[in-house]
Amino acid sequence: MTALTPMPQKQVPQKGARPVVPEARGAAPAMSGRQKAAIIVRLLLAEGGELPLKGLPDHMQAALTEQIGAMRSVDRATLRAVVEEFIGLLDSVGLSFPGGIDGALQMLDGHISPTAASRLRRLAGASAKADPWDRIAALDPEKLLPVLGEESVEVGAVMLSKLAVSRAAELLGKLPGDRARRIAYAVSQTGNIDPETVRQIGLSLVTQLEAQPVRAFEADPHERIGAILNFSPATTRDDVLTGLTEADEGFAAQVRRAIFTFADITDRIDGRDIAKVIRGVDQATLVTALAGATGDADAPVAEFILANMSQRMAATLREEMTERGKVKEKDAEAAMTAIIVAIRALESAGEITLRQKEEEED
Repeated sequence: MTALTPMPQKQVPQKGARPVVPEARGAAPAMSGRQKAAIIVRLLLAEGGELPLKGLPDHMQAALTEQIGAMRSVDRATLRAVVEEFIGLLDSVGLSFPGGIDGALQMLDGHISPTAASRLRRLAGASAKADPWDRIAALDPEKLLPVLGEESVEVGAVMLSKLAVSRAAELLGKLPGDRARRIAYAVSQTGNIDPETVRQIGLSLVTQLEAQPVRAFEADPHERIGAILNFSPATTRDDVLTGLTEADEGFAAQVRRAIFTFADITDRIDGRDIAKVIRGVDQATLVTALAGATGDADAPVAEFILANMSQRMAATLREEMTERGKVKEKDAEAAMTAIIVAIRALESAGEITLRQKEEEED
């Protein structure tokens, strides 16, 4: 950092503020750090820069604002010296850290255990400096919905007021009409609520939400069993679904919607995406799957795949299917599973999107 040159004794302070002139170009005058910060902020704002000053503690925001209000003008030499010192300081930084537990948790996401992360988030929520509403705003809407349904309408009104408008509208739209109207009216009563009360409500909600036990599995139960049944033989899949229906019809319906099989391709894959799918499947495997798709559920899928590729390639595959002849059920299922694996890989990579399966009617 550039050494600071003492203020020349002959300079006479002016009322309100004093412009200072450095003795040498590039040497910042003897100014306080607060004054230099005010100069940099004023310059960046004049250039149209976006400054995240809201992230600073309240007392620092107040001090900076007071300093800007106390200053009047600085000469070009002083401005140049302060900017050069500031740039030199930035250039000297070799490594920076996020600052605060929340920033550290974001940086270490996926590298520490969920249990440790949950504990640290609770500690961060109780910190005097942390804003609990930042943590609440980052939560999944489905996790926030019970708060609106179970807490008082006043707490719900505060939460909606602190969330982004789009998120608040999404949550309000998921509430029963009467509850939504009561919370919306309660928002009109929050005009005079003080910031510390809002913060305490946020801390209470964070403690409540973070107190929930860490889940051992990220996916829901129906999604996990559905993923397993995706790669199970058809007979096993049908037997399991029959048993689940007898034991818990609602859970069985959720599992059925989570399953994606060869027969679902026509309903859940866009025809334009078939070219991407078959590029990830060996041609011999594709021929086996298409030739083995002879059942009432699978035959239309084979025609759907053939109809959504070039005519030349479709004709070639039809010839090879004829030559392949009858396919054993075991081989056909293995080939169909390979196509499903390719589709799932494309979905995970974000290259295709599966349409949602329609709800089964009661």
